[in-house]
Amino acid sequence: MAENDDLKALIRTIPDFPKPGIQFRDITTLLLDAQGFASAITRMAGATRGPVDLVAGIEARGFIFAAALAAPLNAGVLLIRKDGKLPGATIGEDYALEYGTDRIAMHEDALVPGQRVLLIDDLIATGGTARAAVRLLRKAGAIVEQTQFLVDLPDLGGADALRADGLAVDSLIGFPGH
Repeated sequence: MAENDDLKALIRTIPDFPKPGIQFRDITTLLLDAQGFASAITRMAGATRGPVDLVAGIEARGFIFAAALAAPLNAGVLLIRKDGKLPGATIGEDYALEYGTDRIAMHEDALVPGQRVLLIDDLIATGGTARAAVRLLRKAGAIVEQTQFLVDLPDLGGADALRADGLAVDSLIGFPGH
């Protein structure tokens, strides 16, 4: 990840947001830098293993990376949203939060069983949402073998949890801590 220090320098850290002790990694500053954003997409495309049919992005910042990455990969974009945000028939997956549960969904006809799907999000922390997205995609019949993130917070264990689920996990930038 040291080769991506130029991108890391474009990410602003906001201390004590959203609560004391949290170091919020704000990617909007990278998105504002045209060359930095383009470099991130180029590097993510280069890390992709084999052809993919669809790039699935997790709401909301994952949509940005999924859409930008789909073009050079000659793939479609699949949206994974919070439950209740998609029109038409959907399928969903529940996942645990620190205090309770949440649910993500996708259109039930968003993919053809057997399609190869690359899962993308801006950041991997504990991995709860990403793991639920993988379960959802696989429930729909997708072949999901790889995930990518702009930022990994390795101390929170999400990337390791995805690897334990048999997935290849790539990220461009790592930040220690929370």
